[in-house]
Amino acid sequence: MFKRKIYRSDMLRCVLCKDAPCTQACGRIDPAALLRNMWFDNEKTAAAHLPADDLCSHCDAPCERACVRPGEVPVRKLLARLREEVLPTLEVPSPDAPEDDALLRTELCGIPLENPFLLSSSVVASTYDMCARAFEAGWAGAAFKTICSFEIHEASPRFSAIKGDSGNIIGFKNIEQLSDHSVAENMEIFRRLKEKYPTKFILASIMGQNEQEWEDLARLCAENGADAVELNFSCPNMAEGGLGSDIGQVPELVERFTAAARRGTSIPILAKLTPNVARMSPAAEAALRGGANGIAAINTIKSITGVNPHTYVSAPSVHGMSAVGGYSGAAVRPIALRFIAELGQNPALKDMHLSAMGGVETWRDALDYLLLGADSIQVTTAVMQFGYRIVEDLKSGLKLYLAEKGFHNVREVRGLALDSVSETTDVLERDTVIYPKFHRDRCIGCGRCEISCMDGGHQAIRLNEERKPLLDAKKCVGCHLCILVCPQRAISESRKRVAKPRT
Repeated sequence: MFKRKIYRSDMLRCVLCKDAPCTQACGRIDPAALLRNMWFDNEKTAAAHLPADDLCSHCDAPCERACVRPGEVPVRKLLARLREEVLPTLEVPSPDAPEDDALLRTELCGIPLENPFLLSSSVVASTYDMCARAFEAGWAGAAFKTICSFEIHEASPRFSAIKGDSGNIIGFKNIEQLSDHSVAENMEIFRRLKEKYPTKFILASIMGQNEQEWEDLARLCAENGADAVELNFSCPNMAEGGLGSDIGQVPELVERFTAAARRGTSIPILAKLTPNVARMSPAAEAALRGGANGIAAINTIKSITGVNPHTYVSAPSVHGMSAVGGYSGAAVRPIALRFIAELGQNPALKDMHLSAMGGVETWRDALDYLLLGADSIQVTTAVMQFGYRIVEDLKSGLKLYLAEKGFHNVREVRGLALDSVSETTDVLERDTVIYPKFHRDRCIGCGRCEISCMDGGHQAIRLNEERKPLLDAKKCVGCHLCILVCPQRAISESRKRVAKPRT
């Protein structure tokens, strides 16, 4: 499996343009699409779409000159690596034929889904036009932005972010609230969407202020075309007055309001739960008792994203004030996976649909959730960064993986990783060491491995006179810190498992 960062390191200057000038300049292939494939961990799909003839090797690279950062993205080099390194590894052709879409077909509480990918309840699914464009792009459905009966007045600005060295968002904070359309306006949107897109899944997110509102909103959504209802028990930005995550932290309230919504409708109900708890199972089991058919998780994590050193106000600053907000994006994915594994391993929840979200950008991210027990995948932050178009790579990458592994349908991978997950480290084998393996042809002699091992490890690595790493096996404990810090990917783990040295 080729790792995304191998290609990202060569295309960090690519900004994934709209109507990309590189493709317009080429006229023979679509380099922008291939670059996007590589960015989203989908190199095999990109390789499968290379032309039979190696056009690029004899080309003077008008694509690179036309780039909005001229000459900074090595398009020809990247495509050459696809042809030389990735294309020979393809086990099956890239599955593009319509019949191959059967690999991705699944269901949500018995209702068919074209694929597992849904927009999560947020700004990305807040109007008719936005949902329509998403459906045209290939999303199977959308959890519409949470509907409520009270007035919503948003702050400006309402987003902040933690960025990586490439400028991409790693963690994203929002203080966004709920839908600012009236209930009647949102019901009209549902009717129009269901009329135009009858096969797309409409998941109506709702939030009530009391039992009667939960019941009434669930009934209205069902009457106006929603396929299922998602109960927002988890918004960290609507906690005042017993709303949002205030409910999700109290199983008794989860059960009571789920039961109220169940009185309003017979269509499937999902409870969207908060991660701002030690364990999610108590609330999930309460939702089951209240009549829910599934769980959606996780919502955003309460957060603060830095303080301005001059104004002393955290971001986003709204007229000199800020607030704790919801954190999302790639940074929260490990936390979300932990909660999904907890729910997936809970035998009391085995018949409930599990709709997972939290930092999904690539098909590999989505696969992690599926392997830990998820049935469907919801996405927001990646869409806010890169647009609805990412569903193409989510679908094609997952299809290719399923085809190569011999799976007949995406549902076959559900929960395959659960047996390997333990909530404690007590079960882990501790009598052997897997040493690091140095690839000296890739090593540039930077010494990062020695620095990290000396100051953060076990003083087992030193550079020789040629600035190449040497390992002291008597000191090495096989922690693999050196593998993680090497900027050249010149260290890997050995295949040999060695008994721990006796001291």
